[in-house]
Amino acid sequence: MMEKIPAAVILAICLAMLLRLALGERRRRSFDALGLRTWTQLARRCASASRWWSNRRYAADAARDAIHRARSDVPRDGNVYRPESFRGPRKPH
Repeated sequence: MMEKIPAAVILAICLAMLLRLALGERRRRSFDALGLRTWTQLARRCASASRWWSNRRYAADAARDAIHRARSDVPRDGNVYRPESFRGPRKPH
């Protein structure tokens, strides 16, 4: 079964090339434009899928780091955090 898939893909490409040869010049241009648009969309979706996985991994790491920082020893006043960075002078607006 697995060896039939590449053969089917190659057959589809050959049939598309044969169809392209049978078309006139004006229709061939629009056929080429359609093929280019399809290829571009496919490449964009593949790139987007790979970025989605890396962004998901990055978000999970950032969430884990934020939870770790929130659980670490930070001075508290009741249930309010009082980090050292809030004690400095404020910038005038």
